Amino acid sequence: MPRVPQDHQKDTSLHERAYAAMARGALAEASGLFAALLAREPGDKAYHYMRGLAHKYMLDWPTSLQHNLRAIELMDEMGEAEHWNAAIAATGLGDWARARALWRACGISVPDGEGPIVSDYGVAVVRLNPWHDGETVWMRRIDPVRARLLNVPLPESGHRFNDIVLHDGASTGHRWDGERKVPVFNALQRLEASDFATHVAFVSCESAEDLRALLDASAPGLGYIEVWTHSIRNYCMRCSYGTPHRHDAPSEDAWMPDRNLGIAAQSRKSAEKVLSEWAKGGRGRRVDGFEVPEHDIPERVDGNVWWRTPASEDDDAED
Repeated sequence: MPRVPQDHQKDTSLHERAYAAMARGALAEASGLFAALLAREPGDKAYHYMRGLAHKYMLDWPTSLQHNLRAIELMDEMGEAEHWNAAIAATGLGDWARARALWRACGISVPDGEGPIVSDYGVAVVRLNPWHDGETVWMRRIDPVRARLLNVPLPESGHRFNDIVLHDGASTGHRWDGERKVPVFNALQRLEASDFATHVAFVSCESAEDLRALLDASAPGLGYIEVWTHSIRNYCMRCSYGTPHRHDAPSEDAWMPDRNLGIAAQSRKSAEKVLSEWAKGGRGRRVDGFEVPEHDIPERVDGNVWWRTPASEDDDAED
């Protein structure tokens, strides 16, 4: 067998180390290794694509766009993944003219204009902070990869009802909306923070009609009230927030008086007013606790391959 030249052996080792770093989620390391490969082979489209991919997951849009565009230039035919990742990076940068051109190259219809793309791309599910706990909420897509949150996320997520988020282009699963399956996408970044703060309320009432009266309430500055009691199943929220109560074994047909709510409101005063008026409006209605916790969005850290498709998705999930 012919002897492999030493410099080629080094290239092979560097290549393997770069892909191995990417595979274990060591993005900064992978970026450095792909940069070293590109210093030796600046015309390698695969290395440009991979460095652009690493920087996409690092949320570094200028570098991701640069390398995906270079990969596109080096290709002999249309590269869908390169165009999609370049379009995501252009969207993250607010480079709307470039984003429109890239989406159209992918065969996606986008409205004309000079500012942000705003249209209706349907309802889907987004996984917030996929590198952390990965809470899933519903969203309305206003752009191929931008969407407005429709649920009231848990305060710990750092997100709010009505936030506009940038999400990935590849679905990582599906959820059932009652009629059909809808895709689940990973959120990449919050682009616009909502002015609706998240308020946590613990209430008790005697009937579904009492609860409906609260959910249907309207007031200036009130965005949306969501029942978290069933959708948040991992732990007892009342215990975690220090609100005393009993743990009764629930009967399948029995009414559960205690309810945990997420209230999206522009001010504490708006939320408190709605709760106070509701409690006064019927017998047995009670507010057991009320808080306005503030949390930052958890920082992304290397070493977690969060962009891979989960092994399974709970199609019956309600969150």
